[in-house]
Amino acid sequence: MAALLASSCALSSSLTLLASSPSFTSSARLPSSSRSVGIRCQIAAANADDEEASSSSSSVNRRDIFVALGASTVAVRVWSFSPMTPEANAADLIQRQQRSKFLSYEFVDLFWMIMQASPELVPDLLRLSLNDALTYDKGSKTGGANGSVRTELSRPENQGLEKAMNVLQDLKKEIDEGAKGGPITWSDLIHIGAQSACKRTFIDSAIRKCGGNEQKGLQLYGAYGSNGQWSQFDKLLGRFETSEPDPDGRVLSWEKASPAEIKERFANLGFKARQVAVLSAFLGPNQVETEAKLATDPDIAPWVKKYQDSRKTVSQTDYEVDLITAFSRLTTLGQTINYEAYSYYIPTVLRF
Repeated sequence: MAALLASSCALSSSLTLLASSPSFTSSARLPSSSRSVGIRCQIAAANADDEEASSSSSSVNRRDIFVALGASTVAVRVWSFSPMTPEANAADLIQRQQRSKFLSYEFVDLFWMIMQASPELVPDLLRLSLNDALTYDKGSKTGGANGSVRTELSRPENQGLEKAMNVLQDLKKEIDEGAKGGPITWSDLIHIGAQSACKRTFIDSAIRKCGGNEQKGLQLYGAYGSNGQWSQFDKLLGRFETSEPDPDGRVLSWEKASPAEIKERFANLGFKARQVAVLSAFLGPNQVETEAKLATDPDIAPWVKKYQDSRKTVSQTDYEVDLITAFSRLTTLGQTINYEAYSYYIPTVLRF
């Protein structure tokens, strides 16, 4: 206790000296509505020599300065009741855990099995996501990645997507019945489907580089792939959905559209030639043919080559990272994310 009081006295002395120094100005102040609070600490000196030594001391070392500054900051926080940094909210942490658990539900594995059994669905799932998002109109702020594509399958640009939608329909039923925190919105499901399709193309590329050995390909992707980059997409769960179709005429028939038309449509939404090139797999069932067409445009051509070169490398980092970034942004068009989606109340039992 004596040591604690002695330390408090030294701290009080340091604060007094600092406050009296003309060069010292504290940025930490009590609110003007609060009254000043004075703290005095006094210990009787053990003998006259100690008292004299104490009164003659007039210097403050560097440690005293930092200790005093720290104490003044703590004092302001205690007396003002105004936190200087946002406080962590336990409820927020629980919600994040629940959302993460919802995303890791077995439907992710179901997507994997579906695409392993029906690889032809990969380009359809990609186009379904793209066409859902590109109904967005920047001027009127309508449309976007809201799940409306499921009501627009009769439109020319969506021909051939019925099978992919039927698969999603069956999957949604299973998720809604089994996953805690559901039901899942169509807007989230459609774009998670495209995410799974993207991952499938990345892993297939790794398997090819390993001579067709699936186990080695999975190991290669796990070691050098971009799996960790998907966190930026995973945070976007909670897209709102609509049951009404978005206005017609906003989405092109990508296989028939010219590179200039494609570039203009993306530009209207804030995407540049670079993003058009990296999203080539979304624009047609055959990526090689799509890229050959896009490469006829002088603005897109250099980016097509960049990503083709990247896909020849072991990790294809530039291609995968840029694709994930562009795709994640695409799936937020027209959206306001509800970050509380898929969280749920847990009853608390108090025990005494």
